[in-house]
Amino acid sequence: MEVDDLVKCPECSSRQIIADPTRGERSCKDCGLVLADREIDVGPDWRSFDESDDKSHVGLPTSVLYQDKGLTTDIGWQNTDYLGKAITGKKRAQYHRMRKWQRRAKISGTKERNLTAALLEIDRVCGLLGLPKTVKEEASMYYRRAIMEDLIRGRSIEAMSAASVYLANQKMGTARSIDDVVSKTKIKRKTLTRAYKTLKASLRVRIAPVNPGVYVGRYVNLLGLSSEVERTCMEILARATARELTHGKTPTGIAASALYVSCRICNQTRTQREIAEISGVTEVTIRNRYKELCRSLDIVLED
Repeated sequence: MEVDDLVKCPECSSRQIIADPTRGERSCKDCGLVLADREIDVGPDWRSFDESDDKSHVGLPTSVLYQDKGLTTDIGWQNTDYLGKAITGKKRAQYHRMRKWQRRAKISGTKERNLTAALLEIDRVCGLLGLPKTVKEEASMYYRRAIMEDLIRGRSIEAMSAASVYLANQKMGTARSIDDVVSKTKIKRKTLTRAYKTLKASLRVRIAPVNPGVYVGRYVNLLGLSSEVERTCMEILARATARELTHGKTPTGIAASALYVSCRICNQTRTQREIAEISGVTEVTIRNRYKELCRSLDIVLED
């Protein structure tokens, strides 16, 4: 019989069995015989010292969005004690020195300073583009790998940060073009393209060709169109992909031209200029692509 099945003391047959969780023992109350020792406490690993419901004493999980992955602590900026009262001038100066040296200890080298600045830039660009946290984490991982492989030396932090964001966007399929990324930074399109190609080749990141359909939902929302237009546009793109009309074409241009055709089919007309402004392609590209789609797919548009 196992210890867990004991309901009475084998020595005195008493049923007064008591458990001591602090010592991990079970013993008989009458004769004092220790029935089991070194028991493992399988209960929750916390203790509440107040009346709140939050009894957890663990911190946040590690995150690649922070230079130190969130493992270090910070000294609070409030110059007050635990009662909320203002501290004296001498203590205030001491806390100021402690905060200063803590910041210096967290960022001790050039790579740490570089990474700190890059993560702030990645967070800024992703916030302006409305990208989710998953894209931020993916971009942060790419930049960390670039630092480990010494790809940042001699290159702009802003350019490599923007390239990491665009690479993560391509990998996750979040429908942001390279022109969208350029518009939120101060770098030129050629510089971003060069940094993106360097990052992609050096890190050996494989990305499948972008499906033009990933841009349709975003364009429809920006133009305030109905779901009927979106559905028609996706059908046109599916037929164009089946006939290999999208090969070698810019995904944004194909998506914009298909959206223009579907708008005219559904009588929710938007001008080529309006579609060009939200998609980042020229009116000439939309005009050429939509004529090609109509000719190849036998689509007749009413004047």
